[in-house]
Amino acid sequence: MKKAFRPSCCFFLLLGLALPLTSHAFLQWQNEDTAVEIRGFARAVGVLANNANDDVLYEKDEILGAGVFGRLMLDAQWTALSAEIHLVQNYLGDELRTGGSRFASFIDIERSDGLQWRYSDGNADLVVDRLNVQYQQENLRLKLGRQPINLAATFYFTPNDFFAPFAAQTFFRTYKPGVDAARLDWQWSDASQLSLISVLGYPLDIEQPTGRKTSPDWSETAYVARASTLLDTFQWAALAGKIDGDDIVGFDVQGELFEWLGVRAEGHLRFADEDDIDRDAKLAIAFDHRWPNTFTARVEHLYQRSGANDRDDYSLSQLTNPNSFYLARNYTALGGSYEFTPLLLGDAVWLYNHQDSSSLLALYSTYSLSDESELSVGLNIPMGKQPDNGQLKTEFGSFPLSLTMEYRIYF
Repeated sequence: MKKAFRPSCCFFLLLGLALPLTSHAFLQWQNEDTAVEIRGFARAVGVLANNANDDVLYEKDEILGAGVFGRLMLDAQWTALSAEIHLVQNYLGDELRTGGSRFASFIDIERSDGLQWRYSDGNADLVVDRLNVQYQQENLRLKLGRQPINLAATFYFTPNDFFAPFAAQTFFRTYKPGVDAARLDWQWSDASQLSLISVLGYPLDIEQPTGRKTSPDWSETAYVARASTLLDTFQWAALAGKIDGDDIVGFDVQGELFEWLGVRAEGHLRFADEDDIDRDAKLAIAFDHRWPNTFTARVEHLYQRSGANDRDDYSLSQLTNPNSFYLARNYTALGGSYEFTPLLLGDAVWLYNHQDSSSLLALYSTYSLSDESELSVGLNIPMGKQPDNGQLKTEFGSFPLSLTMEYRIYF
């Protein structure tokens, strides 16, 4: 059932996107105690994809589609109080709406359907991506409402980023999706902090635009406590809580060895609420280094006990699991970035599945057209045996060969 769309919201969003470009916010106002800033961001995306030849996993063999996205951002501050609102308007062509598959570079966002409106025969959405208020006083900060929650220490594989994480092959990460949450941060010393986080859970509902119900399931509310401190050159953190009804305990650490090698790690144990499900363990370890010529190299490894140990163990439940990108038990990522010129940046990552020997090479470049606009090109090259009648021969071999071009404007 479609929701009634509110034209007034769309009108104000489109009005903001139509204003002249500038490298600063297009509306700023400030006095002694109050500050208001309104900014905008727009992107146009074109996608060409050649899917694996399997009608069970893919609705179409090829996709040639386009989409446009607009984001209107408002930040307001009154002494110790502040507020943030992000409205996102998108329009996707039929090819992108109906030609996809489970293999995407984004994950299901578990949040209320009450702040999303779908219209134009299902091709357009207006979403309140962020809506929160914050109180900050000295070493204490309380934030309530829809907000991004990031608990990751590693870059490609992020097992501790429980709420709307990015896939390893996602390079544009400027705006992390918001979830409905409350967060309290208390900095008890210059290098130590305690964070208490609660995120609402929403049951599945395929009839709604977001695939989630409007009202939360209070029994599925997530709770996470994370304490961190700095010891020598390393930041150490411990976390514990409840995610999707399961108890979790975990850690993360990040720092530098020999003033040369960056070291990062994160992971957790999950104790399932159901008696017939074994406990899970996930661990990511990463090393990186940046040379004076701007070249940065990264290597990461992911282990997840719940992953399949053999390609014959890939199951339909894994394919439709909205909370996991990866099917197998062990993965390695080799990545790098380089500044070819001050205007041209390049990124690459190679993902390897140790269980079925498939891999994915993701290439990405960004060219700055001006202070407020840029052009990006991405190429994903899967390597591995393609699926047969819905049965996976390899994981990455089931991914599409895709080319993406994107134009972005900030104002």
